[in-house]
Amino acid sequence: MLLKDEVQMLRRVPLFSGVDPTKLKLLAFTSDRVHYAAGEILFRQGDTGDAAYVILTGRADILVEAPGGQIKVAEVENNSIVGEIAILCDVSRTATVKAATSLEALRISKEHFLKLLTDFPEMTIEIMRELASRLSRTTMELTDERARARKPD
Repeated sequence: MLLKDEVQMLRRVPLFSGVDPTKLKLLAFTSDRVHYAAGEILFRQGDTGDAAYVILTGRADILVEAPGGQIKVAEVENNSIVGEIAILCDVSRTATVKAATSLEALRISKEHFLKLLTDFPEMTIEIMRELASRLSRTTMELTDERARARKPD
């Protein structure tokens, strides 16, 4: 795939839609294009957060460890970003991301990702919105589960 095609794909990611195309070109150039077969792991829960991934094609499952084993908590597809929480919060990975289908992504190093946020505050706002949306969904799901657990049979 050509660099200009990667830039076009990045523009479809809501997080990057307002970023100047020349900066996206630099981002695409400094990022690594990676391919995963279905079933391969992008990163594991507990790993050090060294990069974020923009899903270009394919789907991936977001899995978390629980006492009974792994639980699928979400699925991501084209134009999604994963792995940014560990970078932003400087914590270990909060989940495992596993390719559900053949998947292509851009791997953006922590250094380049943080530089983008510094250069483009509007990206920081978009990330905050995305994280707030995820937190809201998680809170709603947790509330529903607790309500079901309290209902008498």
